[in-house]
Amino acid sequence: MKIDKMEWFQITFRYKGSVIPSILFRVLCCGLFGFLISLIYHYYKFPLAAKSLESVVPSIVLGLLLVFRTNTAYERFWEGRKCWGTLVNTVRNLARQIWVSVEENEPEDRTKKIAALRLLVAFCVATKLHLRGQLMNSELEELMSEDQYFKLKTMNNPPLEVAFWIADYLQQQHDRDRLPIYQLTAINNLVNIMVDMLGACERILKTPIPLAYAIHLKQLLLIYCLLLPFQMVNNLGWGTGPIVGLISFTLFGIEEIGIEIENPFGHDPNDLPLDAICATMRRNIEDLISLSPSVHSSVNDLKKIDRK
Repeated sequence: MKIDKMEWFQITFRYKGSVIPSILFRVLCCGLFGFLISLIYHYYKFPLAAKSLESVVPSIVLGLLLVFRTNTAYERFWEGRKCWGTLVNTVRNLARQIWVSVEENEPEDRTKKIAALRLLVAFCVATKLHLRGQLMNSELEELMSEDQYFKLKTMNNPPLEVAFWIADYLQQQHDRDRLPIYQLTAINNLVNIMVDMLGACERILKTPIPLAYAIHLKQLLLIYCLLLPFQMVNNLGWGTGPIVGLISFTLFGIEEIGIEIENPFGHDPNDLPLDAICATMRRNIEDLISLSPSVHSSVNDLKKIDRK
């Protein structure tokens, strides 16, 4: 129980991964503006209090725009996570079926099969780099031949090219009587799902929040935070600045969270852990490749007996 409490306080006061660095300047500006209004009100007795705005602006900013903004951004984040979850399961199923279903009648068959399994990891890594707008790097070079790597660096959509290589390998195995047609069809369906997940992630990436909506929300947030001192100065006096800073911290923080998670494929602490996901899939594939050949040979023997 004490450990849980410590974790709660550690998360509460954590600076890295929070939106504080992004909104700190805006919050300080609003707080200083509130202090300036209280200073003018106290020393110069100007009639700055305006209570008539209290029931209008908050309902618009808090009740409609911020809630909708945050929910929309989280929906994009969660959809991206579901796409990558589906991609992980599909890669595992595809690797398992290739490892078991494709027969090994010659020594080179196993080498080609291992290369095909590593291309599954390459598809995920290429998808990650493609979504982040990064060039193909050495992370991919270890997962394919040198010719394939240099070919991939010239492509506009590298993960799509990797999916083509995987499908081409499967078709070659069918043409060589290493893979029955019904298994080829089933495995190709899994390749299609991988490409579908790539398209779904691209849809999230290339469909940003409409610019007019983002501009309007920022304008209303700024207007609201600048009007806050006029609503509070009569009652709070010198406390206007800190309270305005606290409220602006809340509002700007909610907006910034939406901005951070609307594109879940980047490098920020609040984005999806794509590096860890790709590393996990690579470990899974390498574990599968390390299986004893005798286990795989027995599976092939059982398949031959079934055909007889």
